Amino acid sequence: MMIAALMSTDCAASQGTLPPAPLAIVEDSVSLATPAGRVFGTLELPAHSFPVPVALIIAGSGPTDRNGNSIALPGSNNSLKLLAAGLAERGIASLRYDKRGIAASRAAMTKEEDIRFEDFIADAKGWIAQLRSDPRFSTITIIGHSEGSLIGLVAAREGSADAFVSLEGAGRNAKDVITAQLAAQLPPAIVDQAKDIMAKIEAGQQVDSIPPFLAPLFRPSVRPYLVSWFKYTPSAEMAKLTIPALVVQGTTDIQTSEEDAKLLAAALPSARLVMIEGMNHVLKTAPPARAEQMPAYSDPTLPVVPKLLEEISEFIKSVKKR
Repeated sequence: MMIAALMSTDCAASQGTLPPAPLAIVEDSVSLATPAGRVFGTLELPAHSFPVPVALIIAGSGPTDRNGNSIALPGSNNSLKLLAAGLAERGIASLRYDKRGIAASRAAMTKEEDIRFEDFIADAKGWIAQLRSDPRFSTITIIGHSEGSLIGLVAAREGSADAFVSLEGAGRNAKDVITAQLAAQLPPAIVDQAKDIMAKIEAGQQVDSIPPFLAPLFRPSVRPYLVSWFKYTPSAEMAKLTIPALVVQGTTDIQTSEEDAKLLAAALPSARLVMIEGMNHVLKTAPPARAEQMPAYSDPTLPVVPKLLEEISEFIKSVKKR
């Protein structure tokens, strides 16, 4: 039944007509052609008559895949997969994808030193165009999680999306975010070294020596990407938006702060700011202490916070097509 539903949906969509509503929530594999290779994702369709709103979900930094999981952490949390499922239950389609160099899209980045922040923006804009050409979808809302918030901010404006959601996104420049995250775990002298290294990298100066514990963060192959990333300040990009925007922040997030959310919202007075009590960076209910909430990063059985689904669904359903 699922295969039949997929075949009829794809056939009708390719002919520019609206197919019948799926009998159940359907997951379909999709891909985007880029100059560096194909980027792969999952399109989740609700059991609802077309056209329906669609959300483009952009994952965060590092080796984070379309489902919100990272090879840098043990286990899976499935935060973005659960978000997509919750949206589908509420009649909203979504597309989430592995960014270049990650999971199924690994081949789209042959060398780490070649990747730039603008490549991720270009891919997000490509997905927007692909979704816009599909008659099954009415409005397109970008949901950017963590670093994906900044990618989504720029892509939403340049790609003419209908609305934008920042989910646990930074309001400060990446240099400031990295500094704050290091300060929470390392002595001040080490943090000062990191700040000096970032200043030299941004200025294109030679970095003579890096302490071993900072070497993975500032390895030579990633420095060109850092330079391209440092050029963007989220609050400044937020101020350029002319579409409806929602800023969502959990109060127990140990990676981005309530201050980040407030900076974003203040940059765009028309934006709605929602603070969700007890929600952490991976969208689960968790205590504020770092050690106590780390198990939530590796537990796919924990649901995403229900209020998050309610707030985002209500916002997306209120969006009008541009």
